[in-house]
Amino acid sequence: MLRSLARATLNILLPAQCLSCTEPAAGAGQLCVTCFAGTEFITAPFCGHCGLPLAEPAPLCTACDWDPPSFRAARAAMRYGPAAKRLILPFKYADRPEAAAGLARLLLRPGAELIARADVLVPVPLHKRRLAARGYNQAGQLARALGKLAARPVLIDGLIRTRATRPLAELDQHDREVALRGAIAVRPGRAAAIIGRTILLIDDVLTSGATASSCAITLYEAGAAAVDVLALARVADHHES
Repeated sequence: MLRSLARATLNILLPAQCLSCTEPAAGAGQLCVTCFAGTEFITAPFCGHCGLPLAEPAPLCTACDWDPPSFRAARAAMRYGPAAKRLILPFKYADRPEAAAGLARLLLRPGAELIARADVLVPVPLHKRRLAARGYNQAGQLARALGKLAARPVLIDGLIRTRATRPLAELDQHDREVALRGAIAVRPGRAAAIIGRTILLIDDVLTSGATASSCAITLYEAGAAAVDVLALARVADHHES
């Protein structure tokens, strides 16, 4: 009761701000009415495999019908457009790890089915040099926050990047796959937590699916039973990345 009273008093003295702007929000880690209305949340129809938003209902997008990615299924909360960038870029590049708590809430609805069947959450890893420069792995922060919300265990260092890769946004699909080949591995000593488990891979943005597929292949080779992917945003057009 004292904790609730303290929280209510704090909300009066310091009203909650929108995750995306400085306008008041209904609660901490939420969007204001304007930003919520301007965010392109992904709803049906979308590809049943990679989660790509579709113009018309279909089981799969053209890419997955022709060459499906290695993970079982992927979902994302929103399309990667201007509103998503205002949420994700400060979190990713402007030293805002505290935003993870609010952003993770956006994953609960689109990821409900994947979360329910997951045994453990695993974030997409950063290379150690990029991690040192940024100070934290944004996917790791999301995984921790989502694990608390959904009461799911998190294997925060289950995967590692064995070498740095070029920024993938500069590359086409084939070159992304080549760049990632052998760049992701299971951290020594973590295989026992992966064998026979359903893994939910957590990332901030799902672009082509090349990184998620590389992670999935590594996890399957380590003995995972299944690998799903949950991201904050999904790039629906390569010009958006």
